Amino acid sequence: MHGGGWTEGVGAWSVKVLGLLELLAAVGLVLPALLDRVPVMVPVTAACWVLLMIGAMVTHGRRREFAFVALNLAYLALAAFLAWGRFGPESFTG
Repeated sequence: MHGGGWTEGVGAWSVKVLGLLELLAAVGLVLPALLDRVPVMVPVTAACWVLLMIGAMVTHGRRREFAFVALNLAYLALAAFLAWGRFGPESFTG
């Protein structure tokens, strides 16, 4: 699998947990805005996504998959921007 080679070095349980975390992150970024409930979940989820992307960058970096490191860095930057925009001194949440 292109991009999925890292799964060779970890157990099936770890892959499933990471998949669940990514699914929860997607839900945590979208549902609060759609339902207009618990808006603080969006920046909290974005901050957690930053941590997840750091782990992904380390994993891909160790495997010398630098294109994926760059992709993860882009995702990290977007999540950090979202967290900063919601938590930061000039919050754009109104």
